[in-house]
Amino acid sequence: MRTLLVGNTGYITNKFVEEAFPESLVMVMGDTNIRKNRKKNLFVRPFVKNEKELEDIAGIRLICQFVEDIDRVLEIIESRSDMEIKSHKDYISHSKDSGYRSYHVIIYYEVNTIYGKKRIQAEIQIRTLAMNFWATVEHSLQYKYKGDIPQHVTDKLLVASDAIDVLDHEMSTVRDEIMDAQDSFRKKSNLVSEILHTMQNLYKVANRHEVLKIQDEFYKIYETGDMERLEHFNKQLDIIAEGYRAQSIS
Repeated sequence: MRTLLVGNTGYITNKFVEEAFPESLVMVMGDTNIRKNRKKNLFVRPFVKNEKELEDIAGIRLICQFVEDIDRVLEIIESRSDMEIKSHKDYISHSKDSGYRSYHVIIYYEVNTIYGKKRIQAEIQIRTLAMNFWATVEHSLQYKYKGDIPQHVTDKLLVASDAIDVLDHEMSTVRDEIMDAQDSFRKKSNLVSEILHTMQNLYKVANRHEVLKIQDEFYKIYETGDMERLEHFNKQLDIIAEGYRAQSIS
């Protein structure tokens, strides 16, 4: 199963996920892999005779930075017209007894084969970086102990799973603070651009000495970083600019 990191800043784009699926839904013949693993004496799932029983004959794993991004990815998957959702498996709200957390979506997806088009079932796993780290470690332990992990190791995995759940929620709080800061910066940038544009136009119609005084006042307010004072200054500047526009018309 191919693993992809969705969005390096936590912002999920429809284009990224759309481009990822066709490339990543590669056929993986389950019974061939099972036979190979049996030869290596590895822990494997029960043999499946009928490929229609396989829900993960093909699949992709999407790794998100934040828990909230998982909902966004789900929205994109549900909006796609080239796949049909068969079922949802929410192991985030209701983790497995082992402590495993992830969100699985089973879909029907049409692929081209040498025998023509074929409708297969595929599994999409969506999880955070922290969830994926836990799952990777647990998966390695399953193979090491051939599916029979000692109880003391299982207990440690459960504790780690709970800690990862706390970590994901804490990181969500940080994410909100980052987004609030970015939103504030964007608003301030737009406001400053508007003020500078108005002052530039004032140079065309107003006394230069008066505009320089207005400009000095703006710099003093700008250095304080006070948004309320900047917004008030912008309103007053608009009134001044409107007055000069009215004079030029009359």
